[in-house]
Amino acid sequence: MKKALLVVDYTNDFVRDDGALTCGEPGQVIEKNIAGHIRDFVENKEDVFFLIDGHYKDDPWHPETELFPPHNIIGTEGRELYGEVKTVYEQYRHESFVHYLDKTRYSAFAGTGLDLLLRERKIEEVHIIGVCTDICVLHSAIDAYNLGYPITVYQNAVATFNPQGHEWALEHFKSSLGAVVT
Repeated sequence: MKKALLVVDYTNDFVRDDGALTCGEPGQVIEKNIAGHIRDFVENKEDVFFLIDGHYKDDPWHPETELFPPHNIIGTEGRELYGEVKTVYEQYRHESFVHYLDKTRYSAFAGTGLDLLLRERKIEEVHIIGVCTDICVLHSAIDAYNLGYPITVYQNAVATFNPQGHEWALEHFKSSLGAVVT
C-alpha cells in the first residue's frame, strides 16, 4: 500500500519557547523524531507533505481570531519550519515527492487540495506527525478517516500544550479512527 507522510504545523510559533502559540518543550523534544521520519520517507522516495497553518494578522473573518492569539502570520519568522525540520525541508524541497501546502483551518484536508494530490499519486495510507496532537493533528486524522485513508500516527512525533488533550487524542486515534499509533 502506497503511503505518504503528513507533517502538520511544525513551526516556530507552535514549537519555539517564544512562539506565539507554543507547545514548548513537548514540541521541542520530538524535533529529531520528526526529522528522522521525514528522512525515512524521503530516502524511500515516498511523498512527504508539509501542511502549514497560515493566517493574516487580525483577520476578522477567521474563526481562530477569537480563539487563539495571533500565530503563524504569513510572512513572519513564526510561520517558518522549526529547527532541524526546516533544514531537512530545505535539503529536499526540490524533490518531486516533497510538497508544501498552506492551510487555514485545523485539518490538513480543509481547503488545501491534499486529498486530490494523494489520489493523483495513488496514495492509499497516511502517516501523521506534528503539532498539536489534539487540534490540527486530530482534525487532520478525522478527515483522513472520513475520506477512507488508513492512518498511522507516530506517538514519538506528535505533541501539544495540553497533556490531557494529547493523551485523549492518542486514544481517540486508536479507538474511534482505527489508527495505528506507534
